[in-house]
Amino acid sequence: QVQLVESGGGLVQSGGSLRLSCAVSGLSISTQYMRWYRQAPGREREMVAGITASSGSRKYADAVKGRFTISRDNAKNEVYLQMDNLKPEDTAVYICSVLYTDYYGQGTQVTVSS
Repeated sequence: QVQLVESGGGLVQSGGSLRLSCAVSGLSISTQYMRWYRQAPGREREMVAGITASSGSRKYADAVKGRFTISRDNAKNEVYLQMDNLKPEDTAVYICSVLYTDYYGQGTQVTVSS
């Protein structure tokens, strides 16, 4: 059984930082493209960042470029999202996933106060 468990969310003031983690079990992510999405109330889910298996290539949504950094540790089977200079519009549930599969986590809530 494949499980993705996100952690690290919370309440932070505008301009603050958070580091999200996604621990994967039941599947080796070493050959998988991994993504972070976010879902805010009343809005469609949007891709935040993606990273190739070797970490050789990263992609970011325009809204987070220069503020968020995606990384991974294949030995630990984990993916991370470092979020700096957070803004109120970053408030959402952040979800990690394995691209081209139906494997998604339950998400972790990030709330940024102004």
